[in-house]
Amino acid sequence: MLVQARFILISLAIAIILFSLTTDAIFAICSRLKVPNWMGTMLALIGIVLGVLWVSTTVVAQINQVVQTAVVYVEQAQAALPTLTQWLGPDVQDRLLTAISNFNITGWIRSLAGQATGVLQGSVLVILFVGFMFAEQVWFPVKVERLTGDPQKALQVRRIISSIMHRVNRYLVVKTAVSTVTAVAVWLIFTLAEVGLAGPIALLTFVLNFIPSVGSIIATAIAAVLAFVLSGDTTVTMIIAAACTLVQFTIGNVLDPMLLGQTLRLSSFGIILSLAFWGAVWGIPGMFLAVPIMVALMIVCAHIPWLRPVAVLLSREGLPDDGSSDDDKTAPPTLVA
Repeated sequence: MLVQARFILISLAIAIILFSLTTDAIFAICSRLKVPNWMGTMLALIGIVLGVLWVSTTVVAQINQVVQTAVVYVEQAQAALPTLTQWLGPDVQDRLLTAISNFNITGWIRSLAGQATGVLQGSVLVILFVGFMFAEQVWFPVKVERLTGDPQKALQVRRIISSIMHRVNRYLVVKTAVSTVTAVAVWLIFTLAEVGLAGPIALLTFVLNFIPSVGSIIATAIAAVLAFVLSGDTTVTMIIAAACTLVQFTIGNVLDPMLLGQTLRLSSFGIILSLAFWGAVWGIPGMFLAVPIMVALMIVCAHIPWLRPVAVLLSREGLPDDGSSDDDKTAPPTLVA
């Protein structure tokens, strides 16, 4: 079911995250600026529609630009491969070049461009999901109480949901800020080196940095390969690769942990396992959603006695976070009573 309904489920997961982020933003704006809740909700919906459509069209446009440029540079890349792989030895180099020559790179690139159009279709579905979530949020506390049959249990369920939303929201906000800084740094590196495709490579770096652990490695490797293909200069490639590695290492090991602090406290092995599972089920979108899903799973399992061992395994120090420290935090009244 997860595989067959992947398009709907991925869109639903993204819509839930957008709804969560927007709900916190609406509550903060309404409480501080004394704006009516209906006005804040309408402004949020307009912002979501414009934002999602802008992001979708930007991503598709950048992918198409990369595809069009990549098709032009395919022959140049294949001509540069012997220089790039000569350190492997003649036998391994011959086998590698034969395998690459049998691979239809141009056809694969064009199919990738065709798949990018699905982003726009998913954006429309996400917008519809978020709109109906806002329409149903008024009745959410009532539904939870009638499902549990106990006001205390209903309050606990709403607190768990609020805690998950708070942790995921903080993670996404911090990751967005860190990824933006990383993308700007990569853009400056390619611009100063006078290598083309600085914008698309920066955007690709921004997106891949949302994949924990392996995303920065993939982004650096792609940047190095494209730098070599575009410049054809080994020295320039080494400088760009070293600069991108330094940026990723500094931001990933200093800025990212400092901003996130103890927000997640997830097991590193658990993150890799979650990446592998959701990547196999939902592909690249699943890898982006792996950490939010893992956060929700750990908090839920921490509140269920017979599932607490799972939460212990998913936590970093064996001390699962059940979100109890968030009980004193302000939350939207429609979600937490």
